[in-house]
Amino acid sequence: MTGTASPAPAFWVRDIPVYGDLILSPMAGFSDKPYRLICRQFGSAMSYTEFVSADGLLHSFDRLRPKLEFDPVERPMVFQIFGSDEEILERAARKIEALGPDIIDINMGCSVKKVSGKGAGAGLLKDPRKIGRIFARLTRALSVPVTGKIRLGWDDQSLNYLEVVRAMEENGAALVAVHGRTKMQGYKGRANWDAIAEIKQAVSIPVIGNGDVNTVADIDRMKQVTGCDGVMIGRAAIGNPWIFQRKDIHQVTLEEKIALIYRHLELMLDFYGPDYGLVLFRKHVAKYVRGLSHISRIKQQLMTCTRAEDFVALIQAYEAMRLEGDGARVR
Repeated sequence: MTGTASPAPAFWVRDIPVYGDLILSPMAGFSDKPYRLICRQFGSAMSYTEFVSADGLLHSFDRLRPKLEFDPVERPMVFQIFGSDEEILERAARKIEALGPDIIDINMGCSVKKVSGKGAGAGLLKDPRKIGRIFARLTRALSVPVTGKIRLGWDDQSLNYLEVVRAMEENGAALVAVHGRTKMQGYKGRANWDAIAEIKQAVSIPVIGNGDVNTVADIDRMKQVTGCDGVMIGRAAIGNPWIFQRKDIHQVTLEEKIALIYRHLELMLDFYGPDYGLVLFRKHVAKYVRGLSHISRIKQQLMTCTRAEDFVALIQAYEAMRLEGDGARVR
């Protein structure tokens, strides 16, 4: 599989080269090791874990440890953590640095109420000085680069992204990833790419743009509009890792989709076990099969299947029906 890797680094995270300009966004429930491996093979240039609670790492480490498992092929490997307490963030970062990440990232973009409402995630955006203190502490305490993922502010009345990124850079941040929406927007409305461009002009560290990248044309347009060093793709990559090959979903054949369904299922079963692995895989399947003709005949069965062998039999029967019928290209 070929992606966007280049012979020279697209950018550097302090002393770590990144060979490519497309990156799978950290997403709770999706950016696990199996899917990261698939996206990496398709061309995602670095891997972010799902965000992990700093407090949880100190009190329930064994339960959260699987979220930090990674394959060496994923490097550069980024562990993303979240929290609101400066000391707990430092202690958690020190603890997980021993697991061998290349980079540790602070989540300052999660808009979910149970996170942001407690001052973590996007809740940190309300206090740029605190953000500065966090980065000062972590960059002193850790040997790996420290980065952050932000939104533009809490709401339209507090668009303090320039203050935030300057506080980050002045206190040692090695990169900033920017989702071009506010906390209050969630995923509604349009991402503000002009704000990402402002951030790129304001700092000398690499800037990763995120938000409203759904097609290959969007990738190129974001880079042109913002001047960003890389593009982070989240929801649009679910069910469509081909985007990291700069390939739009309408260009993907049925054979390619089904081959990847089998591959992804195998990885999920290996990582999570035969029962839980299939249950977790079903949300990916819903995206893989979206738009396939005649899939409605078996979609409900796929979404409720509890045995991997039954799931595979359903896909095989569907594949045979389609290939005998209207050809291999997805319509």
